[in-house]
Amino acid sequence: MSAEKRPADDELGASQMIVKRQNVGSSTGALARLNASGKSSALVQATPRTSNLQAPVMELSGHSGEIFAAKFDPTGNFIASGSMDRSILLWRTYGDCENYGILNGHRGAILDLQWSRDSKIVFSASADMHLASWDLENGTRIRRYIGHEEIVNTVDLSKRGEDMLVSGSDDGSIGLWDPRSKNAADYIQTEFPITAIAMSEAGNEVYTGGIDNDIKVWDLRKKSVVYSMLGHQDTITSLRVSPDSQSLLSYAMDSTVRTWDIRPFAPTDRAIRTFDGASMGLEKNLIKASWDSEGKKVAVGSGDGTATIWSSETGKLLYKLPGHKGTVNCVEFAPGTEPIVLSASSDRNMLLGELRPRLLMLHQLNILPACSRCGLCGAYAAQRRSTDIQFMYYRITSKPGTFGPSNSYQALVSAICEGTSSQYGSRGA
Repeated sequence: MSAEKRPADDELGASQMIVKRQNVGSSTGALARLNASGKSSALVQATPRTSNLQAPVMELSGHSGEIFAAKFDPTGNFIASGSMDRSILLWRTYGDCENYGILNGHRGAILDLQWSRDSKIVFSASADMHLASWDLENGTRIRRYIGHEEIVNTVDLSKRGEDMLVSGSDDGSIGLWDPRSKNAADYIQTEFPITAIAMSEAGNEVYTGGIDNDIKVWDLRKKSVVYSMLGHQDTITSLRVSPDSQSLLSYAMDSTVRTWDIRPFAPTDRAIRTFDGASMGLEKNLIKASWDSEGKKVAVGSGDGTATIWSSETGKLLYKLPGHKGTVNCVEFAPGTEPIVLSASSDRNMLLGELRPRLLMLHQLNILPACSRCGLCGAYAAQRRSTDIQFMYYRITSKPGTFGPSNSYQALVSAICEGTSSQYGSRGA
């Protein structure tokens, strides 16, 4: 059995080296678990934790297809994930990250999800041309929403007042739904497929993006465009209103994340900032971006298997988090104050982890393996030269009665032994 760390650039993870893997159908829940508290006999000593997760990084596996959507519920205690395998899996955020429910019924891939404000219902959008609502108390489908004539790419829910759903489809229509009725209350027909949608805080406007590269703001009462925001050079895949309702976050297939001023009396040029560094990749999935609960950070996945996080206020790149083996289709911050991030990928897995505010260096770890070159100096060399090395990759392998470093660590220690540069400790070592 093994416990695998999620590799991370600069600031990821406390007690860095532990991953707990949750496998659906496993009788014990976890495939592997190692305790690296300060008093344990593990190779890695604990560093300060920043969340109440059971381990600094948890791997949630159970889907048999690409995961396109994953969302925390409003309390942050539960997670819903939707996949190409046509199922929605329900998970607990804390403890064993138990997979406590499976919702089946769609006949196509699950492309988007939303939780109700009371966390009792999940709404889904699917490639089967339908929306659906699901009762989480008994695990049954409440209703299937019929009307779109093509794939339903995206769905959003009103933030206050009466519940209302808005959906966007490849048929070019915006659907307006009362969740209590299977038929749409109204449609707004547009010229192009809708690939991203978000509802304003007040519920009187809807933001849409599509293959025409423009963000349009619609007045729901007049069913007309109030204004457009131009700047993206390719299909828009994600739209999200900020927690203070003053800004809109967008991501597009031009590989840029952008923020926009959506205040009623903002200047004509509503563009605030453009963030680069998250490549779309070749799959051209509808990758989703998100805000943290305070609106101070923005995050998005990418085609290179990483999750990227920036400061929304300064544009500074804060984290570049590897770990996935496929396109990261969705990155979400947990509600509340804990620095927890969830990523979902085409590799069929999700990673749930905490962010650390500081760089983890080798000298912060109690690692004492022998050097693979001389058998003696590895530990001392690592301690002596650690200030030059960013520790990015380490795998704890466990066999009966043994612990050992991964090959990447041995290569790193060997490099130190020979006095070579610190590049061996960087990402990709």
